Amino acid sequence: MLQGKKIIVGISASIAAYKAILLVRLLKKNGAEVRVVMSQSAKDFVSPLVLSTFSNHPVWIDFHENNVWNNHVELGLWADAYVIAPATCHTIGKMANGLCDNIVLATYLSARCPIFIAPAMDEDMYKHPSTQQNLAKLQSFGNQILSVNTGFLASGLHGEGRMAEPEEIVAALIENIGRGRGWQGKKVLISAGPTQEAIDPVRYISNHSSGKMGIALAEAFYLQGAEVTVIAGPMALKPTFSGIQWIPVTSAKEMEQACLREFPSSDWTVMAAAVADYRPANRAEEKIKKKENTLTINLEKTHDILATLGSQKRPDQHLIGFALETENEEANALEKLHRKKIDAIVLNSLKVPGAGFGINTNQVTVYTALGETHSFGLKHKDELAHDLVDLFQKWT
Repeated sequence: MLQGKKIIVGISASIAAYKAILLVRLLKKNGAEVRVVMSQSAKDFVSPLVLSTFSNHPVWIDFHENNVWNNHVELGLWADAYVIAPATCHTIGKMANGLCDNIVLATYLSARCPIFIAPAMDEDMYKHPSTQQNLAKLQSFGNQILSVNTGFLASGLHGEGRMAEPEEIVAALIENIGRGRGWQGKKVLISAGPTQEAIDPVRYISNHSSGKMGIALAEAFYLQGAEVTVIAGPMALKPTFSGIQWIPVTSAKEMEQACLREFPSSDWTVMAAAVADYRPANRAEEKIKKKENTLTINLEKTHDILATLGSQKRPDQHLIGFALETENEEANALEKLHRKKIDAIVLNSLKVPGAGFGINTNQVTVYTALGETHSFGLKHKDELAHDLVDLFQKWT
């Protein structure tokens, strides 16, 4: 995702500097080439030797070492991105006013690449009007200010000001400089997760879908440049990338309404959600009390969202369905494919060990309306999602 990208990590003197070690390691793991610059005072918080080891390059601290100039101008021109993490209140103030008394600041003023600033300080310092003014000024220059987190601070207090986690910083970099262009200009709609059909104010009918496959697909499309919208049933998971539009729904009816609203403007729609086939015919207004030995609930069929979209699909649109089966898998999947008038259906079976709900792996077979069959062996859902997106791209 960051393969071959050239990234500078600038470190100023903050207790949060220890996170820079993991940041450098994650960047390298994602294929980036990393250089580290740090202020003299930052050495009190993190070891240059550790950072040099993980980056595989010497760490620059001074403007010159052993009678050799550390060419910060050349370094600033070399980079695809410069991340200053942590950025202290002091460093942010100097950056905002063009001051330059260390190599972190000199490299910042020399860089022509996107700049990412991860503030780290106590809550009162972070919320002080002068700090907020400096951050706004830096943002007006085109720099990206990464959000701080809330939690326990070095002062012992609890509040805003914690530096963004390394994983969050890497995600921001991927989102801004690591996306491909294969799906650029395409709008993709994805449904994901379960639905919940209310029995009374405290109970509902649902299924075991975690939404993992839907989110993996959303991220795979997004990383290839697509504009992605997810219509999501109730789930704990969320996409890694903030640029993915997230529309939360609860019931099959709400998912249907959202799909009908978003479908006309979508180039590709992938219905990966596990939508309830039935819902209680009458929702009790009050909690049903446990009085009798048995309870009968009358159910009614929900609308078939995929079939409805299939009947509305234009020739320039692509519509993909998912089918989870436990018997006669291929026959049932092919029947759904043709009856619902969709372009392809992705079949997975609960009988396959390591496939199905709530786990990280899956094994699927794709059947197309043109009679093609594509099988994918058991693998992580993230990998499978990229394989499916690559397959879909061949149909464009």
